[in-house]
Amino acid sequence: MKILAIDTATEACSAALYIEGEAVDNSITSRYELAPREHSRLILQMIDDLLTQADVVVSSLDAIAFGRGPGSFMGLRIAAGVVQGIAFAHDIPVIPVSTLKAIAQRAYEQTGNNNILAAIDARMDEVYWAQYSLAGQQWLLHGEERVISPDRLHLAELLADDDVAWVAAGTGWASYADRLVADSNVTLQAVLQDCFPSAEVIAKLAIAEYNAGHTVPAAGAVPVYLRNDVARKPKPIVL
Repeated sequence: MKILAIDTATEACSAALYIEGEAVDNSITSRYELAPREHSRLILQMIDDLLTQADVVVSSLDAIAFGRGPGSFMGLRIAAGVVQGIAFAHDIPVIPVSTLKAIAQRAYEQTGNNNILAAIDARMDEVYWAQYSLAGQQWLLHGEERVISPDRLHLAELLADDDVAWVAAGTGWASYADRLVADSNVTLQAVLQDCFPSAEVIAKLAIAEYNAGHTVPAAGAVPVYLRNDVARKPKPIVL
């Protein structure tokens, strides 16, 4: 199995390549760079570097995974356009992966805690929000992913079980931590303000999705904005 993964949903730009059967330490190779507003310049070169290094041709890929959002409007359009272009040209199935779930996975790998409060700064005085818990090998979403004002998230109600320790992760916590916990006495195990989604963790999440048959055709590579007033569709970018 070969899965290419990309993510341009936040300030981080990344690409990763998973090849089944490679040595454990080398099964996923990746490129990652914090480069706001540079994603359109970087992402195609990252993809080309990974494929060239592994001596893999695009047509041999089994699937392409991408961070489908929520996140930066422009960043999501770039990722969807790149994925659609490759997938249409080579008839490759696509695996959309939530960027909030990718943050949860990355925070879990950093802390070992399987209860994550993921928040991305959505601008306009709002955050993209999700509450995830890892049960076995599966991430469970509490409620739904949403865009919301930090003042309307009442953690005292959301985190009613005092026996569960939570980790906060994402840029939403860098911008709004005080307001997010203002109405509660919640003690967080850790706050990872610079925890971004990455193509490497998206590739890891995509493996299980692929094995479960959870893929979509190229036309299904569409962004999830969460804000309803965004209707412009991404244009495919052919690789």
